[in-house]
Amino acid sequence: MKRTMLYVILGAVAVAAVIGVVVWRERPAAAPEQEARSAIVERGTMLVAISASGSIEPQARVGLAFELPGRVAEVPVEVGDKVEAGDVLARLDTRQLTLQVQQAQAALTLAEAQLAQLQAGPRSDEVEAAEANLRAAQAQVSAAAANRDQLETGASAAQIAFAEARVASAKLQQEVAQDTYDAIKDDGTKKEQANYNLYTANKALAAAQAELDGLLAGADADQLRAARANVSTATAQRDAAQARLDLLLAGATDEQIADAEAQVAQARAALELAELSLKHATLRAPFDGVVATVNVTAGEMASAGRPPITLLDTSGFHITVSVDEMDVGRLAEGKTARVTLDAFPDVTITGTVERIAPAATLEAGVVYYDVIIGLAPTDAAIRADMTANATIVVDELTGVLMIPTWVVRVDRDTGQTYVHQQLGDDIERVDVTLGVRYEGVAQVLDGLSEGDEVAWVQDSTPFDFGNQRREDKQ
Repeated sequence: MKRTMLYVILGAVAVAAVIGVVVWRERPAAAPEQEARSAIVERGTMLVAISASGSIEPQARVGLAFELPGRVAEVPVEVGDKVEAGDVLARLDTRQLTLQVQQAQAALTLAEAQLAQLQAGPRSDEVEAAEANLRAAQAQVSAAAANRDQLETGASAAQIAFAEARVASAKLQQEVAQDTYDAIKDDGTKKEQANYNLYTANKALAAAQAELDGLLAGADADQLRAARANVSTATAQRDAAQARLDLLLAGATDEQIADAEAQVAQARAALELAELSLKHATLRAPFDGVVATVNVTAGEMASAGRPPITLLDTSGFHITVSVDEMDVGRLAEGKTARVTLDAFPDVTITGTVERIAPAATLEAGVVYYDVIIGLAPTDAAIRADMTANATIVVDELTGVLMIPTWVVRVDRDTGQTYVHQQLGDDIERVDVTLGVRYEGVAQVLDGLSEGDEVAWVQDSTPFDFGNQRREDKQ
């Protein structure tokens, strides 16, 4: 029994060894089959396309900033909010600005009223008041002149006689009052009234005597100077009243109206400036969009640096790609593009060339032109700044010879492109001249014919189409 088991084990080991030898011998035979890939030169249609990369850009991206300093009062939006044109995004404290508008409005109202008054001419009540002022001023001049003349010429005999008569009358009244007082001074009920009458009579006698003494003595130098000064002052007031009346009756001059109009214009400009400052204290959405960034909070001072609010117009999207000068001549506005996104590799979006930059951009010695490609509406949840790859079809070549790019090789010493052509059981190197390349297919301009078989050989240097493209740009 043990010997039988030993035979079985030895037999299994022998079978495993045979299988291992067969597999080892079959490995070299399998490799040539993989290396012997080949393709037939065909004639067909090729697309000539330009490929470039960029990033998704919204219809508009606007950084909104305050145009004047101030403390932020409110920020009613957050990142991601959808807003409509005119919605408030942020607002400064406007109390002082509102007062400035009110002051400017009051100044404008006053300037307009003054201009209207000048243009309308004097009112009847103004003329009447001016005439009354003139009459009063003239009366003051006459009175001041009469007083001056009297002081200069002295009192007349009639004035002295009149003053003496007043003194005599006052003395008689004083004596009567004195006698009455003496008679009833012991009567308590009548004494108070008699005492008041005596006091009044004494005062009147003193005044009449002082007037008589003044007339008899004549005016001194100080009185004369004061009287003459009163005449000068009254005369100046009369002349001013006359000028005021004349000005009212003549109406405003052209210069006065022009000056008043200038005052109105200046006040109106000040009001507009105040209103503009008040308007600029509020950030409003210039279009329907989505809030992308909010860099300010209520209570802080508005910064002059980065914009407090960034707004995106997501009603449409486009990409901007850089196309080198060798290819830009093939482009034209309206060309169709195929756009893919790194975020959604299975989604293809149709695009259209909308604008080609009139001036170039130089990068690392290579001349590029910015090309803007508008994107058609899509259900994909695309967002701003996503990486996008665009392929723009610029031409369609028919009846051209084509080979797969994986069969093309390059001579390291000469840079010549070539392929390995299958001729029966032999493989022969054939130099080729290539044209356009697109999606793994190259156009053959010279070196091969339709129906030729080309093979892939491992021990050779593949042609780097990307590097060749960079060399072409140089």
